[in-house]
Amino acid sequence: MNFTRAILRKTVWALFTILFVIILNFFLFRVLPGDPARAGIRDPRLNKDAIETLRVRFGLDKPVINCFETLNPMKVGSCTVNPMETQFFIYVKNLFQGEMGISYHTNRPVIDILRERLWNTILLIGAGQLLSILLGMAFGVIAAWRARTPIDYGAVGASLMAWSLPTFWLAILLLFWGSAMGFPVAGKATPGMSSYPLMQQWGDIAKHMLLPTLTYTIVYMGEYTLIMRSSLLDVLSEDYILTARAKGLNSVQILRDHAMKNAMLPLVTVIAINLGFTVAGAIQIESVFSWPGLGSAIYEAVVRRDFPVLQGAFLLIAVTVILANLLADLTYTYLDPRVKVE
Repeated sequence: MNFTRAILRKTVWALFTILFVIILNFFLFRVLPGDPARAGIRDPRLNKDAIETLRVRFGLDKPVINCFETLNPMKVGSCTVNPMETQFFIYVKNLFQGEMGISYHTNRPVIDILRERLWNTILLIGAGQLLSILLGMAFGVIAAWRARTPIDYGAVGASLMAWSLPTFWLAILLLFWGSAMGFPVAGKATPGMSSYPLMQQWGDIAKHMLLPTLTYTIVYMGEYTLIMRSSLLDVLSEDYILTARAKGLNSVQILRDHAMKNAMLPLVTVIAINLGFTVAGAIQIESVFSWPGLGSAIYEAVVRRDFPVLQGAFLLIAVTVILANLLADLTYTYLDPRVKVE
């Protein structure tokens, strides 16, 4: 019962955090200086009538927010305003209906743009995250089990070097290397591949994914290797590991039944945090390799000052981080029974 109550409490706090992020995300782009209509569509030929038409088109002619005391029309300054017709309430209402506004640049719904780009980013980050976790855990276990040997020193040195490499610099190096080796270095697929059989299309996408996925894997594999090694060394020094050895258990049994679950706790936390921060790396990787994902969409929106796309992307990233941390808390409970007892 205490465990169920704790899970409900964590879930409720996550929902409150998401609500706070929604409010913050709305006002974050309203406090920026300048006229969003003129900033989003930077055309010197726009006259006052055209700018006013754009403001009406994007709902910028309405007040941002007003008092909440009554739902009846009221006098605020020099205009009569209904609170339900302010930008804030319209934004919240549309958000719960699955709408995030209209892009200033493409004049398309933001939700459609993010949906298209999100799946490309999930494909890239999912493959890179999976490879980096598996390889990082494997190298970390080997380094910890062969501590203070040349294998350990080599794994630690390579991991430190990989972790310290700037993402964009490594991506540029791999881009030059890949172009010399004949690998695709830009885009998600070769133009015209949509008319080919499905298996050939997926094979072409896999070739385009090779270099950006390799960049992502190298950067995060070093971090996961170091954390797994350090955590496993701490666990292997515990008394219950010595007791397991005294019972005659072999190395595989000790790692599988006694050491791995406890050693994975710090790694679970880092993975959950990285699920949100990897978007920053994805922006650099997707920009270098022209991968049509969420990161490149954010970069293009910054260049074009397309505030609705930025607002939707930031909200999506924030919700992802919150849900990832909630998932980490639940995973902690599964891996460590002490959390359930507490």
